[in-house]
Amino acid sequence: MYPPRSQRNEGRKRARKPKIGKAWIITNLVLLFMIVGLFGYYYIFEHDSSGSLAENAKYSQTEKNIQTGSANDENSTPSGSEDVNETKDATVPDTSSRPVTTPDTNTSEASSSGEKSSSEKDGQAQEDSPNKDVNNDDAPTEKRGTEDVIKSNTDDANSPAVILHFIGDVQFSGKVEQRLEQNGFDFPYQYLGSLFHKDDLTIANLETPVTTNGVGALNKTYVYKSSPKALTAMAAAGVDAVNLANNHILDQGTSGLLDTLKYLDEKGIAHAGAGRNAKEAYAPHYFERNGIKIALLGATRVMPEANWNASAKQPGVAGAYDSTAIVKSIREARNQADLVIVVAHWGKERATTLEPHQTELSHAFIDAGADLVIGGHPHVLQGMEQYKGKWIAYSTGNFIFSKSTVPATWDTAIFQATCTRNGDCKMKLTPYRTELGQPIPLKDVEASKILQKVAALSPSNVSIGVDGTVSAQ
Repeated sequence: MYPPRSQRNEGRKRARKPKIGKAWIITNLVLLFMIVGLFGYYYIFEHDSSGSLAENAKYSQTEKNIQTGSANDENSTPSGSEDVNETKDATVPDTSSRPVTTPDTNTSEASSSGEKSSSEKDGQAQEDSPNKDVNNDDAPTEKRGTEDVIKSNTDDANSPAVILHFIGDVQFSGKVEQRLEQNGFDFPYQYLGSLFHKDDLTIANLETPVTTNGVGALNKTYVYKSSPKALTAMAAAGVDAVNLANNHILDQGTSGLLDTLKYLDEKGIAHAGAGRNAKEAYAPHYFERNGIKIALLGATRVMPEANWNASAKQPGVAGAYDSTAIVKSIREARNQADLVIVVAHWGKERATTLEPHQTELSHAFIDAGADLVIGGHPHVLQGMEQYKGKWIAYSTGNFIFSKSTVPATWDTAIFQATCTRNGDCKMKLTPYRTELGQPIPLKDVEASKILQKVAALSPSNVSIGVDGTVSAQ
């Protein structure tokens, strides 16, 4: 007889319990091993990957350091080597066997303005010369006395500016020529060093015709005639432009003037104030420096004869007895240029007191649009004035000239103007003494006397500091 169904179910349950327990244990063990395996696999894999990443990062950083170190080594200056700027300055051709000495004031001024050496400028000459002057594409060099922006001596540190130098009357005739023939035509520039190469523009008053021909004027006490060799040395010294509007440029007649124009063009020296006709004589000469367009004009209020005035078909000078023509040219230049400069020949020789026409003309020039007026002819220094915020230097004196018996004619200065694009200029004087055919820099007491003299000849609101800086209250 079969047992009851309930008993059979109980027996089956008791028989399955061990089997289920074993299966559960096996299942748990399998799961545990799988979990351990997964953790182990993950740990091994990630550890290896992390190690590889760390090694790669370390290797990359090492490579970067090596490359950086190499770059720094290439750009660094080897110990004991010469400074680049000093080397370039040293490559400026020495035009004389005599030592070249530059005044300390000039050296410090150049370095504080970030000016480039003349050799740097010469190195850029061939590339930059097409942009040097608007009217003179054949000029051999371009001056860049600043690295596009001068950050000193300007109201706006980021505003472009130019450094200009103005020197007084220059002639290479008579006793001056004799001395230059003995000592070399570079003799006048012995003490200037590379000053005129470090600025943006150097302008002189050329008070002599340059010719090997011509017929000397018969109605004059002093008649000048200079050799073309003088212009070669002048260009090499860094003089960029000359004013020809004066009472000596026609000392050898119109043929002498035409020769002068020819030689100046050959040497790459720009000129204003005289020409083959009135249009040329009154025309501004334009320069571009540091993105600033500069206009240079010349005019004279001193002429031995009325026929020295240029006309439509006659060579001559830009006259200012009647200022209509020159004022018109200044107005035209104002519309074309950022900075307008007028070099004027006026006043009375050897007189420190101004003639009325000097004040009248200078004010008229500024009213017409001039930013800076520089005068000459008296052969002595005269005062300075600020009119409507614009500077007037009434006389720069002599610079390369014969030596008179009048001591006042020995005093001179280099007039430096630092000008911004909007026509604001700051002035500074560096005193010199004019010996026969050569200016000599002055220091200390001698320099101070000249600065005090110019200040005393100026209006009471004009003062000149011990370093030559000119200011107006």
